[in-house]
Amino acid sequence: MKPNKLHFRFHLASLLIASAIFIIEVLIALYITDNFVRPYVGDVLVVILIYYFIKAFVHIGVWPLAIATLLFSYLIETLQYFQFVKLIGLGDNKLANIVIGNSFAWEDIMAYTIGIIIVVLIETYSRKRKATNEILL
Repeated sequence: MKPNKLHFRFHLASLLIASAIFIIEVLIALYITDNFVRPYVGDVLVVILIYYFIKAFVHIGVWPLAIATLLFSYLIETLQYFQFVKLIGLGDNKLANIVIGNSFAWEDIMAYTIGIIIVVLIETYSRKRKATNEILL
């Protein structure tokens, strides 16, 4: 089956990666209050988390999933620019403010882009390594 054709399946390794990153994100949110790890590393990690969470349940090519994840992240950031949480009447809702956010930043766009570049590099390396190992066997 071609990897660019979308179909559902379960991939445990991707779910474990997403789960580990989720735990790291929670730890960052609870215990880190600096001006680098929390805002920038957290944003880099969140797109990696989204990518691997989707990959755990959907079989699709690296590039289509990476681009879709990145566009989704950009959309959320754009919604923050327009104060979407306030527009829909959830400005006082802590969960909505955490999940969607409430402040636009170009640095976040850069962090999401870096996160997806990391994903593509990891996936490309992993696939090349797997192909090399199959040839050797």
